Amino acid sequence: MADYAPLLNGVDHPATICAKPPRIASLDVFRGLCVFLMMLVDYGGSIFPIIAHSPWNGLHLADFVMPFFLFIAGVSLALVYKKVTNRAEATWKAVFKALKLFLLGVLLQGGYFHGVTSLTFGVDIERIRWFGILQRIALGYIVAALCEIWLSRQTWGEVGFFRSYYWHWCVIFSLSAIYAGLLYGLYVPDWEFKASTPTSVRPSNDSFVYLVKCSVRGDLGPACNSAGMIDRCILGVDHLYLKPVYRNLKECNLSADGEVPESSPSWCHAPFDPEGILSSLTAAVTCIIGLQYGHILAHIEDHKGRLNAWSLFSVSIFVLGSFLAFIGIPVNKSLYTISYMLITSASAGITFCALYLLIDVYGYRCITSVLEWMGVHSLSIFVLVTSNLAIIAIQGLYWSNPENNIVSVNRKLLLLKPKLYTTFLHHSFILTLSVSKQVHWVITRFVHK
Repeated sequence: MADYAPLLNGVDHPATICAKPPRIASLDVFRGLCVFLMMLVDYGGSIFPIIAHSPWNGLHLADFVMPFFLFIAGVSLALVYKKVTNRAEATWKAVFKALKLFLLGVLLQGGYFHGVTSLTFGVDIERIRWFGILQRIALGYIVAALCEIWLSRQTWGEVGFFRSYYWHWCVIFSLSAIYAGLLYGLYVPDWEFKASTPTSVRPSNDSFVYLVKCSVRGDLGPACNSAGMIDRCILGVDHLYLKPVYRNLKECNLSADGEVPESSPSWCHAPFDPEGILSSLTAAVTCIIGLQYGHILAHIEDHKGRLNAWSLFSVSIFVLGSFLAFIGIPVNKSLYTISYMLITSASAGITFCALYLLIDVYGYRCITSVLEWMGVHSLSIFVLVTSNLAIIAIQGLYWSNPENNIVSVNRKLLLLKPKLYTTFLHHSFILTLSVSKQVHWVITRFVHK
């Protein structure tokens, strides 16, 4: 692991040209904060819906986690590729790392791990989910990495910030324009899909066929948006996320056990991938925006200059995103709209500014040591949380009957003794962190260089 360097100067030294750049404490803390928020909204979202993902339009706490991860990936890339001597070799390493990250995401979220209730393993290849969280990060990573390797001018001090990364901004505007053109310009016809639930228009081959009436262009609702149409055409409806968050809309009348009743509109039964193809374009833009923050970190020498540049950048894109939301472009995480991309990127920039000021300027590193440790081991913790390995390991211990396990006791404590449940949750969290440290080296050997 590389040494920490709270201040990177523009002067070259061995740490800036080696394979692994110096670690920035505030960046690790930011990454650890994202991991903590991910765990909080995953396990606490069912108890406190206000922090879970917004059903469609709007922003909740959970909707900031993905853009924050993409932003951090972009900042890190500016440090990794500050000096590139062999572009072909750097490109191959970036592609290989992105591919491994993508495949790891397919393994974790493709359907191999069926949850703690079924205790089964394996997935039907005809129904595997190809896109997910790590896959989106991998796509954003490779787009930003290629921009940094091939479209950057290494004479930053001579030509200025904007001109050095002029082509980066061309990529940002191009991806945003393609996204907007496809989202608003594609015609979405009526479509139908099969489901194995008994709420159907007409049965076929032990499945039930639902018809969704659209015949519109530029619709941004959950039923007839072009992002879903693209995913259904290219990936196939069977390879999408089976429980989209829009089922929490009041139109779908979702029951307490997560079932959609017969009386709900047909689109409430349809799968939809929030990490789909079209929304990956604006997700990649978030990563490139983070890359620009990393350029400021890598090339501006003093704290004040960095904070001023970051603050100005953050306020500017926040105002632009708010203006777009005001004129009618909704803030939508599932579609990753441009207004959502700008507002969450600005929020990530402001959060990074605050952490940098607290840790690297004023030196309050001790109070954030736990988050820093989580940031260093973020991928391992993500694997444990996503695959439920920690929960399954705990659930494997029972007495007399498999139902008499700690997870079942956990549920009972939540209902009967909330204070005791809080204590149990704390110790479970510490156990998860301890286990992640043991498996960290396995994950890093698979993903990192």
